[in-house]
Amino acid sequence: MQRRGRKKLPIFKIVAADSRFPRDGRFIETIGQYKPLSVPAELEIDEERALYWLQNGAQPSDTVRSLLSDQGIMLHFHLLRKGKSEEEIQQELEAWRKDKEERRAKTLSKKQRRAQRREEEAKVKAEAEAKEKAEEEAKARKEEEAKAKEEAAAAEAAEEAPAAEEAPAEEAPAAEDAPAEETKAKDDSEEKKA
Repeated sequence: MQRRGRKKLPIFKIVAADSRFPRDGRFIETIGQYKPLSVPAELEIDEERALYWLQNGAQPSDTVRSLLSDQGIMLHFHLLRKGKSEEEIQQELEAWRKDKEERRAKTLSKKQRRAQRREEEAKVKAEAEAKEKAEEEAKARKEEEAKAKEEAAAAEAAEEAPAAEEAPAEEAPAAEDAPAEETKAKDDSEEKKA
């Protein structure tokens, strides 16, 4: 890998070079380019030329080996060395790529996990608020029903009270007349005795 780009913004060229030359020195051929700071990281590799150099004995550095593995080029090279046909290699590569895509879909970046966690927290908070609001509304309904029952009971009592007041009022004079009559009768009987 040859470092290119500017300060704090590297771009690496993936090259075939003699191991005796310096990192950014003379090289034989450019195979691809790697931009690690772009999101997601960009990687462009000429697969045919990479396989050609691997078959001719090129030893990739650890970083380049991981990049080639990520693209499936090392798997392709391994299957070629085993003597598999091109059709078998393509089938295995397709299965590998499908599996890789499924794994990549399952794994989330830190930003995605944080965003997902925030969404879950917001959802839980919204549910709690909705539950509290529903409880408050239910409590308010119960209070309204209790007030309505009290008012209905008070209205019934008010309707019964005037009827009760009117009936004893009519009976009361009769009750008052009765003692007066009794006293009159007593007085009369006393007079007769005397």
